[in-house]
Amino acid sequence: MISTLMWVCILTLVIHSVETLSYAIRLSGVRAGKLAVALSITGIVVLVSRTANLIQAPLTAKLIDQAKGSESFPLETYFRYILGASSLGTLVAIALFPTFVFLFARVIAHLEIEGSIPKLISSVTVDKIRHAKHHLRKPRLSMLRSLRYYGIPKRLLVLNAVVTAIYTVGVLSSLYAAHLVPAYSMTASQSSGLINGIATIMMTVFVDPQLALITDKAIANAEARSKLGRIFGLLMISRFAGTLLAQLFFLPGAYWVSLVVQWL
Repeated sequence: MISTLMWVCILTLVIHSVETLSYAIRLSGVRAGKLAVALSITGIVVLVSRTANLIQAPLTAKLIDQAKGSESFPLETYFRYILGASSLGTLVAIALFPTFVFLFARVIAHLEIEGSIPKLISSVTVDKIRHAKHHLRKPRLSMLRSLRYYGIPKRLLVLNAVVTAIYTVGVLSSLYAAHLVPAYSMTASQSSGLINGIATIMMTVFVDPQLALITDKAIANAEARSKLGRIFGLLMISRFAGTLLAQLFFLPGAYWVSLVVQWL
């Protein structure tokens, strides 16, 4: 039981770290003038997140099955630990962000030379791995000096936090709803779209277009490009705030799903 929770927390940490570090890939691509290449690498890196999610989801569902056999099973507490792991994963990504910006810049440069991902992977040597330590960088607090670097609106940061919170609780709330309404447990466990659908609409309509505009302007303007790292830093902080906000959204989301599945 504890080992299952531990693995779920570790996988959740990995998922949120990888998703947050996708900003580092985008920034590296902008600085190198290879945004299209960077976006393709982002897709490959996100595979790590999705692979972890394939393992995490059934392990989390296993906690629901274990809770059926004991009324004293602290399921809500366990789920809040998992939400805490998402916050920790985001913090880890923020700490590693400067380092990964440099590392992904090297990956983009080597990919351009090798011409394909398989060749790039096969070209990795022990010496290159050891050399990676020279790219270690400490995170700086300069990103906190202003909330409107390069015209980034506060509402974008708030929306990013809200969307992150909704995505973070989507699966967990639907699984907890399955625990709340055992008669509709199968329906509830497959109803994360009732929550994530809202986040998808908000992300597609409000967040992604703004981020795309900011990135395009940074590509065209050298001064704006130097500020892009701080913008991504603020977006990562808003993601962290979103994982904290998820603690508040968790139970309302579960009750929302439990009500809807009874109406279906």
